[in-house]
Amino acid sequence: MTDRAELARFLARHNADLVARNGELVDATIRPALAVRTPGGELGGVLTYDIVGDQCEILTLHVDEQWSGAGTALVGAVKTIAADAGCRRLWVVTTNDNVDALRFYQRRGFRIAEVRPGAVDESRRTLKPHIPPTGEYGIPLRDEIELDQAPAAPGAVAPGSPPRTS
Repeated sequence: MTDRAELARFLARHNADLVARNGELVDATIRPALAVRTPGGELGGVLTYDIVGDQCEILTLHVDEQWSGAGTALVGAVKTIAADAGCRRLWVVTTNDNVDALRFYQRRGFRIAEVRPGAVDESRRTLKPHIPPTGEYGIPLRDEIELDQAPAAPGAVAPGSPPRTS
């Protein structure tokens, strides 16, 4: 079980405790979360999410060790949670510079649903001034990209699903 203080420290370390998206600032530290631990018992990955009506949003997804399968397991687990909750849509917002996230989500069945040009510029101006002007790979950080898919079949359990943190 992951406690809220440990979760908050992990998210802060990844600059993901407060998330600006869709014109609002969201506190990820108080949202439902899934977590994975390293073999040494350390918190190695966290996915936070929100379920509103028949939609589930992946709010944050961060893992300390890329290519370990932790991110895939976390997404599989939230798909199951979304399906069991009756959600018809699973969605996530990332930024135009985050080509690693775009590749990750698309390889897991997500499709680009919407592009919001200038949305990050506006969030930087009005919500979160410390968003840097340049992001990953030296790409100017300007736009939001929303991806979505239908969640897994109800009752399905993703292999290796991590435990839920309330």
